[in-house]
Amino acid sequence: MNIKFYKYQGAGNDFILIDHREASLKNIDTKAVAQLCDRRFGIGADGLMFLLNSDGYDFEMVYHNADGNVGSMCGNGGRCIVAFAKHLGIFDTETNFLAVDGPHYAKISAEGNWVELQMIDVDTINNDEEAFVLNTGSPHYVKEVEGLETMDVYTEGYNIRNNETYKTNGINVNFVEKKPDHFFVRTFERGVEDETYACGTGVTAVAMAMAKKQNQIGQVVTPIVVLGGNMEINFSYDGQKFTDVFLCGPAEKVFEGEINL
Repeated sequence: MNIKFYKYQGAGNDFILIDHREASLKNIDTKAVAQLCDRRFGIGADGLMFLLNSDGYDFEMVYHNADGNVGSMCGNGGRCIVAFAKHLGIFDTETNFLAVDGPHYAKISAEGNWVELQMIDVDTINNDEEAFVLNTGSPHYVKEVEGLETMDVYTEGYNIRNNETYKTNGINVNFVEKKPDHFFVRTFERGVEDETYACGTGVTAVAMAMAKKQNQIGQVVTPIVVLGGNMEINFSYDGQKFTDVFLCGPAEKVFEGEINL
């Protein structure tokens, strides 16, 4: 079976995208998805997304982790599929689409390489000792550290993701270091089971956790630097709830092609 695919990346978080509006998801199973995402024997990606038709929305996003399993919400994946949908001519500058965590609104720059994606509201942040735990469409653990540039993120993240508290359902582990004019973030992602160059729901969780810690009430704009580039998170925070949450950053097509499964 020949499959037409597109490769996109958002701040170094890379994805395979497939226009599946005229096909059935049952044609591609978990094993095949994992094979496509394999960086040595497939195309290589942090995840794979199918774009489907959806009544009442411009399209639907179905996201699979690199291990082949259906995943929770992926923020950078959401931004990339918005850029992909614009490429397909589904919308012009603004869109409403459906994802696993519900409806999302997004807008894209005229050049088509900067996407602002509205994320879900969040009203609960818990603590695990000094770390913060919250769900921004996917579950996240946020820990503030020093010396993040040289930290062994894989080992530290793997150990937290697989400890007694989180090993059953898994959790994404974010380490953050405060810089003079931004936060530097590195993330170990469940499903990929490795550090990725960026994580959209992760940097959103970091921005919220740091706003709560610093009691930043009102409109908050948080510049974030990840291994794959620069991002920005905007939201309103009243001390209890985060609303009007936008994940902003680049989303660019890398290449397209066909592969036989």
